[in-house]
Amino acid sequence: MKIGATLNYSPLDHAARWFGRFLPKGLYARALIIIIAPVILLQSVVAYVFMERHYELVTRRLSSAVTADIAALIDIYESYPQDRNTSTLSRIASERLQLDVDILRNTDLPPPGPKPFFDILDETLSNELRRQIDRPYWIDTVGRSSYVEVRIKLDQSDVMRVLARRSQAYASNSHIFLVWMGGSSFVLLGIAILFLRNQIRPILRLAEAAEALGKGREIDFRPRGAREVRQAGHAFLEMKRRIERNMEQRTTMLNGVSHDLRTILTRFKLSLVFLEQTPEVEDLKRDVDEMSRMLEGYLAFARGEGGDAGEQAVETDLRQLLEEVQSDAERQGHVTELEIVGDPMITVRPDAFRRLLFNLVGNAARHGDRIEITANHETRWLVLHVDDDGPGIPSEMREEVFKPFVRLDEARNQDEGGSGLGLAIARDVARSHGGDIVLGDSPLGGLRATVRLPA
Repeated sequence: MKIGATLNYSPLDHAARWFGRFLPKGLYARALIIIIAPVILLQSVVAYVFMERHYELVTRRLSSAVTADIAALIDIYESYPQDRNTSTLSRIASERLQLDVDILRNTDLPPPGPKPFFDILDETLSNELRRQIDRPYWIDTVGRSSYVEVRIKLDQSDVMRVLARRSQAYASNSHIFLVWMGGSSFVLLGIAILFLRNQIRPILRLAEAAEALGKGREIDFRPRGAREVRQAGHAFLEMKRRIERNMEQRTTMLNGVSHDLRTILTRFKLSLVFLEQTPEVEDLKRDVDEMSRMLEGYLAFARGEGGDAGEQAVETDLRQLLEEVQSDAERQGHVTELEIVGDPMITVRPDAFRRLLFNLVGNAARHGDRIEITANHETRWLVLHVDDDGPGIPSEMREEVFKPFVRLDEARNQDEGGSGLGLAIARDVARSHGGDIVLGDSPLGGLRATVRLPA
């Protein structure tokens, strides 16, 4: 595909993207939909076929049989006029046909009653009465829950009333099939959900282990679950071991380099002690001290002392750390205010987090006179602000200052400017804990450094 070419989505793609916004994002919920949706679709099709074919067919045949019995009773009534009290007709209907028959003299059909919501019986029985008897009729399928009442106009004054059990006219036990179908579906879905939960749990455990590794925390993780999940777990553990080996090798190398360089610098210092203390020698001493200070800063940054030096994350009292930083800033003559909201206990690498705080407060102290430190730990996130009243940093340069060895004023004295690693190390510490640092405008008029960590 050419760079800059526009993507043409079909209407089906647009519909899929729109529908995807409403789908759950979690694997467990999506897997449940994959299992439940086909079951519901299958059950719906089965229920529709059953209701459309079996239920309607059985109801139609039962209604046809009841209508045929009523037609036979009408024929008997008209063929034997000598049975005026209809005792024989009632006996035959009761004993042979399980129907209750009465002849209502000098009456008419009642007005049509309300139609039931589920009117398959009403419609089927009406069709059969029109087809087999073809006389004025009136039916009631809702007045009595266990019976169906049918009235047929015989002549100008008489009406035959027939009461039939509801089970004689339609398939009244079909709900048993639906109950069994729904019940078995719920049982199968329950088993599937339990099985699925056991399959998803190792994936969630792997995600927790990966998140803990990103935050520098240790978690007891052993691969479990299906073969593919175990394979991913073993790959994660192998990656973790490689990272730890690389960190250990880098730390060992840097310790060796720092030892050799410190030895040379110590030799320089000893040599300068025995020389005549001239202004030139004093300048050399300051240069050696500056080299020592810069060397420590470079090694601290390269070693990742703020995040990857092997220090374990433990529960730490944030108030104690911030009060220590506040005291240090006040000793340097800066007005420092501290406010902590929420739980002061957080889980961090204490030494690394202390370095982050000292770097941020030290940066504020170098450029301002007043410092405000506020921490909020009312949620699962720790949000910490360090404000100063200094000149601030232009918005277009706020990301640049996080790069190693970047200083806004390259011409200023090295003793005052430092090595340009303070903010870089602070961000490295924050990101090693799974958070970040951003810069903004301070209410004091200077710079605000905001630390956001999952704690």
